Amino acid sequence: MQHSHGSDVAHSGVCPQDLLARRINVLGPHTPLFYDEPLHLVRGEDVWLYDHSGKRYLDVYNNVPHVGHCHPRVAEAMYRQASTLNVHTRYLHNNIIDYTERLTATFAPELSMAMLTCTGSEANELALRMARHYTGGQGIIVTDFAYHGNTEAVAEIGTGFMPEARHTKRVKAFAIPDSYRGIEGVSQDQLAAAYTGQIDRAIEEFAAEGIPFAGMLVCPDFANEGLLNVPEGFMEAATALVHNAGGLLIADEVQAGFGRTGKHWWAHQWFNITPDIVTLGKPMGNGHPLAGVIARPELINSFTSHSMYFNTFGGTPVSCAVGMAVLDALEEDNLLANAVSTGAYVAAGLRKLQLKYPIIGEVRDRGLFFGVELVTDPQTKTPAPKAARRIINLMKQQGVLISVIGVHDSILKLRPPMPFRPEHADLLTHTLDKVLNQVSEELSHG
Repeated sequence: MQHSHGSDVAHSGVCPQDLLARRINVLGPHTPLFYDEPLHLVRGEDVWLYDHSGKRYLDVYNNVPHVGHCHPRVAEAMYRQASTLNVHTRYLHNNIIDYTERLTATFAPELSMAMLTCTGSEANELALRMARHYTGGQGIIVTDFAYHGNTEAVAEIGTGFMPEARHTKRVKAFAIPDSYRGIEGVSQDQLAAAYTGQIDRAIEEFAAEGIPFAGMLVCPDFANEGLLNVPEGFMEAATALVHNAGGLLIADEVQAGFGRTGKHWWAHQWFNITPDIVTLGKPMGNGHPLAGVIARPELINSFTSHSMYFNTFGGTPVSCAVGMAVLDALEEDNLLANAVSTGAYVAAGLRKLQLKYPIIGEVRDRGLFFGVELVTDPQTKTPAPKAARRIINLMKQQGVLISVIGVHDSILKLRPPMPFRPEHADLLTHTLDKVLNQVSEELSHG
């Protein structure tokens, strides 16, 4: 475990407002920033971040530094390999073979082949190309609040954020499978059937429109949708529908993977399913740009025999050394077990706050990933986006970093680095208690 300290953080000598003005000038005014007053960070260590003035923040949001900010094992592996050799994958090198063998061993036996990329967007685009080639179809099904990256192909399936998704004919969406809000007039025990019925109709619509079906792409945690608790049996039924229609299931594990859910390496393993293709990214390189696709060999072999795929920076010796160090840290630091124990501890603390504050409609947890649904009324379940925004800004002022997700930006998103421990959880829940009390008083006074 790394030791956190903030006294050695030097003042940067740069005024944040000046830096913001320069940023707008060179990056444009619409490049997104967190918080009403943007944060100027200069250093990270373990679960902590430090700003330009030396103030320390507990990071309860960033999953890219999966095994902790600036993990010394990862940094050393990167430096050591970069000081020795870094070339692309058209040469033989032990690192890529050792790494991909170890990585694929964490999946079901059918998922035994890998292709490495630099970003989750690239991984999802590659998965779409592979699925469309193998099935001969074009039609893809996603949720109606999906986000799977930034390239043109994945923007087309980005129903939550991307304008390209509004006009495409080869993508159809089904309502997010939300057991909290459900569907009006549908009982809880009928929810799974109602949501899978929408998938079935989408497949039928593709057929009626003469668009052959290729498959469905979803995050098994439905993270951007709000870290949903999906109705029991939904994933199994949806997967069977897709397969029966000749399509492939693509599981986007860019947010949920690498042991974040604790009991399993991959979120899809919580269900009785095996995807045909799995996409990886974000935490894979702990901040180094490393991502990839895991799939059945016949899918990869069919695709690559037809379309030569090469990625200059995907799977270099340095990238694979970094990826291997991340796996080492996950196993040697017992971080999956920690996700189970500390995750349960955090969830218990959040549910204690739920009993105290009616603004918390539901607490959702899966290992070290949490969604706190905020509502103006627990009976009507009306979303509370203004309160959510106020809370994340007050939390930041108090030295704890969180964010929001969901259709209405009304769900607190808590997704800390994996070394998050009970003492960090205590700071999180104590600070959230204080902030919820303040926001509740503000709301009661209009």
